[in-house]
Amino acid sequence: MKKILFGLLFSATIMVAEVTNIPATIDFVTSNKMKIIDIRTQSEWRDMGIIKNAYLLTFFDENSKYNVKDFISKLNKIVKKDEQFAIICNTSSRTKLISNLLGNKLDYHVVNLIGGMDKLIKDGYMVAPYPREQEATVQSIDLNSSTTQNPLNTTPK
Repeated sequence: MKKILFGLLFSATIMVAEVTNIPATIDFVTSNKMKIIDIRTQSEWRDMGIIKNAYLLTFFDENSKYNVKDFISKLNKIVKKDEQFAIICNTSSRTKLISNLLGNKLDYHVVNLIGGMDKLIKDGYMVAPYPREQEATVQSIDLNSSTTQNPLNTTPK
């Protein structure tokens, strides 16, 4: 009976979306083929730098406001609903909340990068600068726009 119950529970977890929590490591961001969504704000991208080839898609704006519907609309232009992808912020406090929303409530397959950009930088990751030309087109990145851009106009690995 226990084996049957375990099998049913295991099968049910496979059929639903998931949240996976892993440490943000240099190896993950440089060699992984998974798309990385950077949910920090423009000022954080500018101040700290960005992960080369990450998609910049702000969740919370500079005033800590958010619009889930707009975020999801833009996210769906980057990833497919059944595609596994990673999200990152400064320390993983915001990604913890957002990954739970995306994975547990909205059925996405999310990898939360624990430690965030702070950990990557402390571990020696060399960030890419936030392109100055992006500042003129910030409306294409933030939640008030209709499109989302990969900051370096390149396709992730």
